[in-house]
Amino acid sequence: MALYYASIVVSSSVFLFYGIGCLYFQGMRRDFERFGLSRLRTLVGTLEVLGAGGLIVGQFWPPLVPLSAGGLALMMSVGVATRFRVLDSLAQTLPALLLMCVNLFIVWVALGHPRAAITTVGP
Repeated sequence: MALYYASIVVSSSVFLFYGIGCLYFQGMRRDFERFGLSRLRTLVGTLEVLGAGGLIVGQFWPPLVPLSAGGLALMMSVGVATRFRVLDSLAQTLPALLLMCVNLFIVWVALGHPRAAITTVGP
Protein backbone atom coordinates (compact mmCIF):
# COMPACT_ATOMS: atom_id res chain seq x y z
CA MET A 1 0.00 0.00 0.00
CA ALA A 2 3.04 2.27 0.29
CA LEU A 3 3.09 2.81 -3.47
CA TYR A 4 -0.61 3.73 -3.42
CA TYR A 5 -0.17 6.36 -0.71
CA ALA A 6 3.01 7.69 -2.30
CA SER A 7 1.09 8.05 -5.58
CA ILE A 8 -1.60 10.05 -3.81
CA VAL A 9 1.00 12.35 -2.21
CA VAL A 10 2.76 12.90 -5.55
CA SER A 11 -0.43 13.46 -7.52
CA SER A 12 -2.06 15.79 -5.01
CA SER A 13 1.15 17.82 -4.63
CA VAL A 14 1.75 18.16 -8.36
CA PHE A 15 -1.85 19.04 -9.17
CA LEU A 16 -2.05 21.55 -6.33
CA PHE A 17 1.11 23.25 -7.63
CA TYR A 18 0.07 23.21 -11.29
CA GLY A 19 -3.51 24.18 -10.49
CA ILE A 20 -2.35 27.26 -8.63
CA GLY A 21 0.09 27.90 -11.47
CA CYS A 22 -2.74 27.73 -13.98
CA LEU A 23 -4.66 30.31 -12.04
CA TYR A 24 -1.85 32.76 -11.29
CA PHE A 25 1.40 32.21 -13.29
CA GLN A 26 2.11 34.02 -16.53
CA GLY A 27 3.93 31.02 -18.02
CA MET A 28 0.85 28.86 -17.75
CA ARG A 29 -1.22 31.64 -19.30
CA ARG A 30 1.14 31.60 -22.31
CA ASP A 31 0.90 27.80 -22.59
CA PHE A 32 -2.89 27.92 -22.73
CA GLU A 33 -2.70 30.64 -25.40
CA ARG A 34 -0.33 28.42 -27.40
CA PHE A 35 -2.79 25.53 -27.08
CA GLY A 36 -5.63 27.79 -28.22
CA LEU A 37 -7.42 27.15 -24.92
CA SER A 38 -7.10 30.48 -23.08
CA ARG A 39 -10.76 30.49 -22.14
CA LEU A 40 -10.37 27.16 -20.30
CA ARG A 41 -7.32 28.07 -18.19
CA THR A 42 -9.26 29.11 -15.08
CA LEU A 43 -11.52 26.05 -15.30
CA VAL A 44 -8.56 23.69 -15.68
CA GLY A 45 -6.68 25.30 -12.78
CA THR A 46 -9.74 25.12 -10.56
CA LEU A 47 -10.36 21.46 -11.46
CA GLU A 48 -6.72 20.61 -10.74
CA VAL A 49 -6.89 22.23 -7.29
CA LEU A 50 -10.23 20.52 -6.56
CA GLY A 51 -8.85 17.16 -7.73
CA ALA A 52 -5.80 17.53 -5.48
CA GLY A 53 -8.06 18.48 -2.59
CA GLY A 54 -10.27 15.48 -3.33
CA LEU A 55 -7.30 13.13 -3.09
CA ILE A 56 -6.37 14.64 0.28
CA VAL A 57 -9.92 14.71 1.70
CA GLY A 58 -10.40 11.21 0.30
CA GLN A 59 -8.08 9.92 3.01
CA PHE A 60 -10.94 10.67 5.41
CA TRP A 61 -13.81 9.87 3.03
CA PRO A 62 -12.52 7.10 0.70
CA PRO A 63 -15.25 7.26 -2.00
CA LEU A 64 -13.78 10.61 -3.04
CA VAL A 65 -10.41 9.11 -4.04
CA PRO A 66 -11.42 7.23 -7.23
CA LEU A 67 -13.65 10.13 -8.30
CA SER A 68 -10.86 12.68 -7.89
CA ALA A 69 -8.15 10.48 -9.40
CA GLY A 70 -10.45 9.49 -12.27
CA GLY A 71 -11.21 13.12 -13.04
CA LEU A 72 -7.52 14.01 -12.95
CA ALA A 73 -6.66 11.04 -15.21
CA LEU A 74 -9.34 12.13 -17.67
CA MET A 75 -8.02 15.68 -17.64
CA MET A 76 -4.50 14.42 -18.31
CA SER A 77 -5.69 12.28 -21.22
CA VAL A 78 -7.10 15.47 -22.75
CA GLY A 79 -3.78 17.16 -21.93
CA VAL A 80 -1.86 14.43 -23.78
CA ALA A 81 -4.18 14.77 -26.78
CA THR A 82 -3.73 18.54 -26.74
CA ARG A 83 0.05 18.21 -26.67
CA PHE A 84 -0.10 15.83 -29.64
CA ARG A 85 -2.38 18.27 -31.47
CA VAL A 86 0.10 21.15 -31.11
CA LEU A 87 3.00 18.82 -32.02
CA ASP A 88 4.82 19.06 -28.69
CA SER A 89 7.81 16.79 -28.16
CA LEU A 90 7.69 13.57 -26.16
CA ALA A 91 9.59 15.33 -23.36
CA GLN A 92 6.85 17.99 -23.19
CA THR A 93 4.08 15.37 -23.30
CA LEU A 94 5.61 12.89 -20.84
CA PRO A 95 4.58 14.66 -17.58
CA ALA A 96 0.89 14.60 -18.57
CA LEU A 97 1.19 10.97 -19.65
CA LEU A 98 2.87 9.94 -16.40
CA LEU A 99 0.32 11.82 -14.28
CA MET A 100 -2.47 10.12 -16.21
CA CYS A 101 -0.92 6.72 -15.42
CA VAL A 102 -0.35 7.57 -11.74
CA ASN A 103 -3.99 8.58 -11.35
CA LEU A 104 -5.24 5.50 -13.19
CA PHE A 105 -3.19 3.43 -10.74
CA ILE A 106 -4.83 5.28 -7.83
CA VAL A 107 -8.28 4.57 -9.28
CA TRP A 108 -7.40 0.89 -9.79
CA VAL A 109 -6.31 0.40 -6.18
CA ALA A 110 -9.08 2.57 -4.70
CA LEU A 111 -11.71 0.50 -6.50
CA GLY A 112 -10.59 -2.65 -4.74
CA HIS A 113 -7.51 -4.04 -6.41
CA PRO A 114 -5.11 -3.81 -3.45
CA ARG A 115 -2.74 -6.48 -4.79
CA ALA A 116 -1.64 -3.87 -7.33
CA ALA A 117 -0.30 -1.74 -4.47
CA ILE A 118 1.79 -4.46 -2.79
CA THR A 119 5.44 -3.53 -2.87
CA THR A 120 6.91 -6.72 -1.36
CA VAL A 121 6.83 -10.24 -2.71
CA GLY A 122 5.91 -13.09 -0.41
CA PRO A 123 4.32 -16.55 -0.38
